[in-house]
Amino acid sequence: MSSVVKINVLTVSTEMREELERRFAGRAGLVESADGFEHFELLRPVDGTDRYMVYTRWRSEEDFQRWTESQSFAKGHAKAAADAQASRGEGPQTGHGHGHGGPAATGAELWSFEVVQSADRG
Repeated sequence: MSSVVKINVLTVSTEMREELERRFAGRAGLVESADGFEHFELLRPVDGTDRYMVYTRWRSEEDFQRWTESQSFAKGHAKAAADAQASRGEGPQTGHGHGHGGPAATGAELWSFEVVQSADRG
């Protein structure tokens, strides 16, 4: 069985980049304990695009699906929302990643891949 890669592509305006990165830093450690988790990277654009990529690699599609349905996944997204509201002095609300006038990303799409080949520095 080969690993699967999930890339969440987030469209983020220049003024919201720091906020997005802060929110991800605040969730550090939540995904690493998930069964089947293999790797995470938050990729900042450097070529003039406004699209961040959230790269995760999983042992299987089933492991990824279990993670998205888990308490840790919900907790991470709720924490991002609560932290953003607290920074504005607001009370708790539900929702994903709201803060500083709304979500950090104005668009998102999920790309899925199966790892066919890989190499590491030996």
